[in-house]
Order: sequence, then structure tokens, then C-alpha cells
Amino acid sequence: MTIYSMTGYATAQAEVTSANGLSSTLGVELRSVNSRFLDLTFKMPEDFRASEPLLREKLTQGLRRGKVELRVWVEHTQQTGLRIPDPLMLNHLRLAQDAIQAQLPSAAPLSVSQILGMGHERHSDLTAAQQEALPGLLQQAIAALQKARATEGKRLQAVLLQCLQGLGQLANQAEPLVPAAVEQQRLRFIEKFQSALDGSNASLDSQSAQERALTEATAYAIRIDVAEELARLRSHLEEIESLLKKGGELGKRLDFLIQELHREANTLGSKASTLELTRVSVDMKVLVEQMREQVQNIE
Repeated sequence: MTIYSMTGYATAQAEVTSANGLSSTLGVELRSVNSRFLDLTFKMPEDFRASEPLLREKLTQGLRRGKVELRVWVEHTQQTGLRIPDPLMLNHLRLAQDAIQAQLPSAAPLSVSQILGMGHERHSDLTAAQQEALPGLLQQAIAALQKARATEGKRLQAVLLQCLQGLGQLANQAEPLVPAAVEQQRLRFIEKFQSALDGSNASLDSQSAQERALTEATAYAIRIDVAEELARLRSHLEEIESLLKKGGELGKRLDFLIQELHREANTLGSKASTLELTRVSVDMKVLVEQMREQVQNIE
């Protein structure tokens, strides 16, 4: 399945002509950024507000997460057939004007622009044609947006897989560092005990010193053992890789697993007994943070 980013942009437009000859360009623009849920914002002329429930339904069907802004715009490209109002209409307007002026002598007569404006039903026909075309146009924009989000999702997938590979390599580097640190500390304990014996009158043979050093080294090894953390980290890496290859809606699941990776990397750093292990922990946290930034954009 495809992995979709929540970031994308798409637009679609079409010429719309009404039955009475008026035409316009109707456009739809979609902008999408990351969000925990599906958050829809509509920016469009008031004439299209009645279509908002249908537009919302189509967006909900096509998208799952993201802060999505829908902008609808209209550009009147042609107003053909500017017709003179028919005589019957003009007669009705004259009679209405005469009746009004009989009661209100100071009332101003109708202007030519006002009379032409009363033919608004022609514009209503164009608006109806635009509203009829809008759902199909939005569907085109959603398809284009999904294509753009899929392209970005593919890029995110490649980045995350590269980070997973880097974390796996760091885990391999960390694994042999702990036994080496324990052995180094055991030798230090032996030297410490031997030095203490040489500076005192107490008698303790070499075998006893080694046994004491071994006891101390064992306790030390338990404190710095990170085998469990590395095992859990590898398990998380395998699950993330499996999810990325499977695809689908995995943003929230990945976000949880990234938190778990960060926890294991932190624990590894807190148990670090050598500079090498500390460096590995820091490098791990850098990669995990890079993954967190990318995962925030996955649907």
C-alpha cells in the first residue's frame, strides 16, 4: 500500500457556461499540512456555502489526516448575450415605479443599471451551473492532492528506511562495547585491590583479589547491561520497517514507536560507561529525532 504525506498542494479549474450564455472560470485549490486529525477549512464565495456539506463529505472520504484548506474562486471570463430586458418586464417595472411615485412623489426613478441588475436571475443560472460543476472539480483536486502526497510519502519512506539502517548499525556497534567495558573495569578492580594490598599490612593472595574483582565486575556489569534495551530497540526497528513496507495509514503508530525508540536511546545513554557508548547513544538520538520530524508528516 501507498504511504501518504500530509503535506501537499493541488488545484483544478474548468470553464462553466450557463444556459443563458454567461460563462466563468471556476477554480478549486487545496493546501494540506500535517495535523493530528482531519481539520478542514473552507474559503469560498457566499454563493457556494450551501455546497459546503457535500464538499466536506468528499474531503472526508478522500483524506484521513491533515489540516486541509479548500479555496473556491470564480473568474468571470465572458458575459455573452447582454440582452435588453423584454418589454413585458419593462412594463411591469414602469407600472411598479408609477405606483410607488404616486404614493412617494420624491422617490427617484429607476436607472438603466438598476433595471439591468434586476435581471439577476441570469446570474443565478450561472451560479447554479457552478455549484453543479463544483463537486466534480473538487474530486479532480483531491485526486491531484493525493498524488502529490503519495510522491512526498515515498520520499519520507526512503528517508525513514535510511535512518533505520543507521540505527541498526549503531546497535551493532554498541553490543560489543559492554563486555569490553566490563573486562576493562575488572582489570581496574584487580589493580585497585592489589595496590591497596601493597600499601597495607593485610594479606590477601592474588586469587582472592581476582575473586573480589570478579564480584565487583559482575555487579558493575549488571548496572551497565544494555542488552535488554538493544533487544527492544531492534524489535522496534523491525516493526517500523515492516510498517513502512506495508504502507497505509500508519502515522499514529509510527509516532508511538518513535517515542519508544527515543526511550531506549535515552536509557542506553544513561547506562553508558564509556565515551564510545555515549557517542553511540547521542548518534542514536540524533537519528531518532530526524525520524520524528519525518513521521509527523505521515498520514
